Amino acid sequence: MNTQSEERWYATALRAGLELVGWIGLPIALWPHSVLLAIGVDVLLIGVPAVLQTPGDKPGTIVAVPGWVTVLMVLAELAGAVTAAWLLFPVWAAVLVGVLALACCGTELPRWRRLLSA
Repeated sequence: MNTQSEERWYATALRAGLELVGWIGLPIALWPHSVLLAIGVDVLLIGVPAVLQTPGDKPGTIVAVPGWVTVLMVLAELAGAVTAAWLLFPVWAAVLVGVLALACCGTELPRWRRLLSA
């Protein structure tokens, strides 16, 4: 099975950048409404993928899950980034984040195929 080290650098960079938008943006957007929700969203977006991993995808699997779970977690991260962008950014920037999220889905396809075929 391929490892993360064989993943294209731009796919990793794009995914990581969008994850940061969601990790930082969603708590900022939710904080005025609910501190617990703001903290909880980061626990979900950061903590859950750190613990649940598909064996062979990244080194150091803590709790093994099937590939489709990892794919869903990436999609949740991207949805978080797009949601944060629409809640916090000007329209042009939110559209840009949405386009980048779609591009990320394209760059993730080889990884997702590998994860889903395992």
